[in-house]
Amino acid sequence: MRILLVEDDFRLSSVVVSTLRRAGYEVTHVPTVADALTAPTCDLILLDLNLPDGDGLALCRRLRRDSDVPIIVLTARGDENARIAGLHSGADDYMVKPFSLGEMRARMDAVLRRARPRAAGVRDLGPLRVDLDGRAATVDEVPVPLTRKEFHLLALLAAEPGVVVNRDRLIAEVWLASGPGVSRSLDVHMARLRTKLGDAVRLETIRGVGYRITPARRTPVTD
Repeated sequence: MRILLVEDDFRLSSVVVSTLRRAGYEVTHVPTVADALTAPTCDLILLDLNLPDGDGLALCRRLRRDSDVPIIVLTARGDENARIAGLHSGADDYMVKPFSLGEMRARMDAVLRRARPRAAGVRDLGPLRVDLDGRAATVDEVPVPLTRKEFHLLALLAAEPGVVVNRDRLIAEVWLASGPGVSRSLDVHMARLRTKLGDAVRLETIRGVGYRITPARRTPVTD
């Protein structure tokens, strides 16, 4: 998941960038409007409105005109008129400084969830096929018996193969709760899922961050 942070406060930026990178995100930080307009493509934009070389609201309108990437505005102005102006400029959400990193992560997850298209169709990862509509998984065309939670976890991972899916997001979407007990339950469910899928895919644990699924390279069978 690629994040573009447009923020000229380098102290705040360093904290946000390090937090998001630890959570498994790819982050590009730029401090100006000019840099934002030439930045690489991304999946979500965190946009400060008070930039040194231009109007943040105008930048927001231009970014929205050119793409449908979710935008979260970051600003010190929290009055109603400022919020309305930000949302009318194309922002998907609005955060007033100072804000907690936990709130930022929660708002990012919510915006990305709303922007994500509904799961549909089939995902193929080597011999593993995940039927999102039929809520079924097969390996080499053999059905894999999965519980509701196991399938939900697999569907979230299979939707983004090769990408580290954050633990907090998995817990929020599958358990709709939080806490140490739920975190341990996630690990248990992942261990069971790994056992059921066998060598069809690589289901990696990224310690302290989340999980990633990729097609496995099987050794060819020879006579």
